[in-house]
Amino acid sequence: MIATRSLALLLCAATIVPIAFATADSASPAPEGEAISTVRRITEPQYRRAIADTFGSDIKVVGRFEPDLRIEGLLAVGTSAVSVTSSGLEQYEAIARNVAEQVVSPDHRAQLLGCAPEAADPKGAACAGKFFDRVAPRLLRRPLSTTERAGLVADTLASGATLGDFHAGVAAVLTGLMTSPDFLFRIDRPGGVEQGRRVVDGWAKASRLSFFLWNAPPDDGLLAAARNGDLDHPASRARVIDGMLASPRLADGVRAFFTDFLQLDDIDTLAKDARIYPAFSSAVAADAREQTLRTILDLLLDRRGDYRDIFTTRRMAMNRTLGPIYDVPVAERGWTFHEFPENDPRSGILTQVSFLAQHSHPGRTSPTLRGKAIQEILLCEKIPSPPANVNFAVVQDVDNPTLKTTRARLSAHLDDEECASCHKLTDPMGLALEKFDGAGQFRQTEHGEPIDTTGSFAKTTFDGAAALGWLFKRNDGPINCLVQSSWRFANGRNLAGFDAPAVAGLKAGFAQSGYRFIDLMRAIALRPEFYEFAPGERAARLADNPGNSTKGSL
Repeated sequence: MIATRSLALLLCAATIVPIAFATADSASPAPEGEAISTVRRITEPQYRRAIADTFGSDIKVVGRFEPDLRIEGLLAVGTSAVSVTSSGLEQYEAIARNVAEQVVSPDHRAQLLGCAPEAADPKGAACAGKFFDRVAPRLLRRPLSTTERAGLVADTLASGATLGDFHAGVAAVLTGLMTSPDFLFRIDRPGGVEQGRRVVDGWAKASRLSFFLWNAPPDDGLLAAARNGDLDHPASRARVIDGMLASPRLADGVRAFFTDFLQLDDIDTLAKDARIYPAFSSAVAADAREQTLRTILDLLLDRRGDYRDIFTTRRMAMNRTLGPIYDVPVAERGWTFHEFPENDPRSGILTQVSFLAQHSHPGRTSPTLRGKAIQEILLCEKIPSPPANVNFAVVQDVDNPTLKTTRARLSAHLDDEECASCHKLTDPMGLALEKFDGAGQFRQTEHGEPIDTTGSFAKTTFDGAAALGWLFKRNDGPINCLVQSSWRFANGRNLAGFDAPAVAGLKAGFAQSGYRFIDLMRAIALRPEFYEFAPGERAARLADNPGNSTKGSL
């Protein structure tokens, strides 16, 4: 039975199952005797989309959500590690109660409830049943069992009787439904066997596909495919996937991946010293994120371009807010696209404000932060944190009359051998971006001194951000990182040795497709490993067979 935690229900119905909810010290429960695999908490955007898809966009979601956790660069991986704290559960309950009250309000009940108690059904049992038959499968992403349906109806009538109002009873039970683990968490349950693998059931397959490709719960069509068994056979599943890839909702999935992969959500807290960067504002920060996402969608989704071109493209989304930062006049209202000329320093996402400003200090640039972001985000190379006793005085002294440029101050700082080992990994690429200040505005000099943007990457020298972008386009490192990150994002976990065959196959297919990102998403959705239930268990069995060819390492 669905675990619920509506305070009204707990007070008025003895038949309610109190919630055995995940806390910081426990995992989400499964029905007795039923095994579960991955358990992933839905994100705030996914929660909001679930409410909009179920009840309509005019139902407002108001409240503060539990914070997400980024693990090795991805929030998607953190969804498998986070739970819900006691205070977080109270927040979820307040959000759910507000949604439920809107649903049954006089302004919405005729459309969203669609019925009411009547002479033939004075208590409203039939009405409650029809309502939950419609909304519960959308919220839970699976059908109700007969027992669950009967429990929801009985709880509605009991709550309505105690509260003296049928609609209040519906709201109480709906609140409980939206604070249940089955809604707040994606809970995989086992299905059959495919190609020697135990896979998740059809409903979990539908959820895996929809959250990966659309960043949203399954719609009615995908739930119907799960119910009809279309997701249980590779050929029919491929047809469903191709339909999803043709949907306008694919843009939401691409946005979700690159927001997470490029850590664009962090721009929400970005602030700059207004005395130094008066043109920068919170509006600029928000539009900088949107610029990057629109640029990527235009290249990878609308034009089905080569992923590697994101490092060299001169076609960038632009609006009036960003125009002054880029020194580009924008006459049109809303968003447009601007093509920078060949000799312009703007080339690729490394020269966009979302990257340059985010990986800088509030009042100055930081080649180290920028280089660290390049290494960790785009190359998947972990850079150690600096020792606690590092003296940054030389680097931070921007008014030093002798060391006028950031490169000069960093060179003096690197006299410390302990610091030099890490800075050699980050600074050469970060210094390539030094002609863009801490707000992402172009400059030629620093304190009157010309800025040196030479460096080396992969044993090749370059001069400037555009040249670095071209080296990235020709290097396998960014491609390998993207494929690995896409697989981790889709599965909500870090890589393990048993992922090696899948990742190798995806890399090869990505190259054959001309590095089309949508083709990579399709390849992930087609992989049988994407639907495996508890893949670690299978890996343990394979470890006992040294001759098995599917073993690998990463």
